[in-house]
Amino acid sequence: MQHAWLIPALPLISFAVTGLFISPMSKRAAGVVATLSIVAAAVCAYALAWEYFTAYPAGHDHPALVPWSYEWLRYQPGLTVNVGVLVDPISVLLMIVVTTVSALVHIYSNAYMHGEYGFGRYFTFLNLFTFSMLGLVVAPNIIQMYVCWELVGVSSFLLIGFYYSKPSAVAASKKAFIVTRFADLGFLVGVILLSYWGFKLYPDWTTQVGAAQNGLSHVQPVDFAYLNHPAFLEQFAGLGATFIGINLLTLAMVLVYMGAAGKSAMFPLHIWLPDAMEGPTPVSALIHAATMVVAGVYLVARLFPAFAFSGTALMVVACVGAFTSLFAAVIGTTQDDIKRVLAFSTLSQLGYMMLALGVSTADHAMGYTASMFHLFTHAFFKALLFLGAGAVIHAVHTNSIWEMGGLRKKMPITHITFLIATLAISGIWPFAGFFSKDEILASALGNGHTFIFGVAMLVAGLTAFYMFRIYFVTFWGPHRTHGADHAHEAPALMWMPMAFLAILSAVTGFVPMGQYVSMGEHEAHHGVNLAIAIPATLVALLGIGVAAFLYIGDGSRATTLAARLGVIYQAIKQKFYFDELYLFVTHKIIFRNIARPIAWFDKKVVDGGVDASGWITRTSGLLLSYLQTGQVQTYGLWFTGGIAFVVLVLWAALV
Repeated sequence: MQHAWLIPALPLISFAVTGLFISPMSKRAAGVVATLSIVAAAVCAYALAWEYFTAYPAGHDHPALVPWSYEWLRYQPGLTVNVGVLVDPISVLLMIVVTTVSALVHIYSNAYMHGEYGFGRYFTFLNLFTFSMLGLVVAPNIIQMYVCWELVGVSSFLLIGFYYSKPSAVAASKKAFIVTRFADLGFLVGVILLSYWGFKLYPDWTTQVGAAQNGLSHVQPVDFAYLNHPAFLEQFAGLGATFIGINLLTLAMVLVYMGAAGKSAMFPLHIWLPDAMEGPTPVSALIHAATMVVAGVYLVARLFPAFAFSGTALMVVACVGAFTSLFAAVIGTTQDDIKRVLAFSTLSQLGYMMLALGVSTADHAMGYTASMFHLFTHAFFKALLFLGAGAVIHAVHTNSIWEMGGLRKKMPITHITFLIATLAISGIWPFAGFFSKDEILASALGNGHTFIFGVAMLVAGLTAFYMFRIYFVTFWGPHRTHGADHAHEAPALMWMPMAFLAILSAVTGFVPMGQYVSMGEHEAHHGVNLAIAIPATLVALLGIGVAAFLYIGDGSRATTLAARLGVIYQAIKQKFYFDELYLFVTHKIIFRNIARPIAWFDKKVVDGGVDASGWITRTSGLLLSYLQTGQVQTYGLWFTGGIAFVVLVLWAALV
């Protein structure tokens, strides 16, 4: 554990070395070095997990340790910020997820990106992203998390806009960056609120909990150990201070959740994620399926005690998560771009994770465990789905599922791995998604959230429907285009990572997550809850059956149904016109009524004032230049004229 700092440090070192030295000399070497650094980080992460869970076995308390810490910022005596590595169950879990998926994506990318312009730049950006995400995961305080949070945003911007000569990719990268910046403004204000009051209440907290006697003397006011401590939360909530009638603790947590909602693309900040598919497909697998987008879920989990202390903030998390999961699932049933279907699937599954956290309480935190469990399993089968989609796109040179068809015979390995991932996300036993989805449904029902349970059950059926829709259209039926007819299996460097992810998608559901990741009292996984699992499986099978009925064959039944639904189908297919709504609000209201007047004031008043001061200075200088010519005769004339003027004035005064 003393060398845990190597896990984020290796990608950072590789980013610098690859970007500055190796990439300019050898593109292939850049891919190899970048890949090896992430594989080494993954090995370190697995070694750390083994050491940690060996020292603190399943079913026992798992303490939060900071094996490495270094003073980073000193604002004033008593207020410092350290950069360090936090080791606890969820940080270890995320280190495993990030390094595993990143390593496999790096391996896959060596084949997928072969021959692409900017090959070395691509791997440099991947290393930067992996470091940023790992720095966020291991952050022991909210300041380090915020800095790495913004680095993740920069990395995402660079990777989404990798094809910078393609206008749609540039637009998508700007859209993702701008939308998440608005969300991160809320996060920043939340960080400021927590930090300010954390510092003010720190002396009283130290006295109340006996920090020195309890081994907490090293805890700083921005550390998660402090911000999540019941004594601080009681003091903060008990201040009685409000803003527009909202308790400051609740306000701070809702603002923090605003940042989480932006990064995890929760409604109404969801619009950037589908467009982010403009980046290379392996980028989608890494950033927009398995790692970056779960940063918001991880943030809520990291501050879960603070959210739980404010029931209102936690209910916001539950409601937004439930609505997003249903909203995205409905849209996913109509999309034709295979990557966009997976993007809306990601939105829906992130909503699942958020609602699981939202239905939890400090006393009954089964949803906390369920959310982390689903984060864990989802990372593998969603990364596999994106890599499988990448293999298909690589073979047929199109993203449209209606230009594919019959690929199960042309691409047997891709077909079977994609099917395993599809069964996993649909919640079919014994694949991983079955177990984590069962835990989420059980936590919602067990804590009395019947309506949210019903929404989650409906989403389970929709998920099975839209996933098997793209499966049947892509891999069954006739070859619809020349590209599909001449498709071929992906090279070994692409299908081997897919095969490994398929194994993980099949077996990770059997991990007893409740014995390793829990909040408060351990809630061990006691097996499948048949009262929930059977109806959920039947709903999923119903979704699969409907998809088979509509899409096996020529798809005429689906076309007929879409025509009958008419306006409703078109509204869903156009994503309920939210992109158009945002464009209307930004261009017609914000730009026209706010931005343009501000721009006019800036140009005419601010710039005009500066220009006027320059004109006055220049004009004054020009006029004064007539007095300073450097000619003796001119000075003599002025001297004589001056004397004459003085004499004239004196004479007039005496007369």
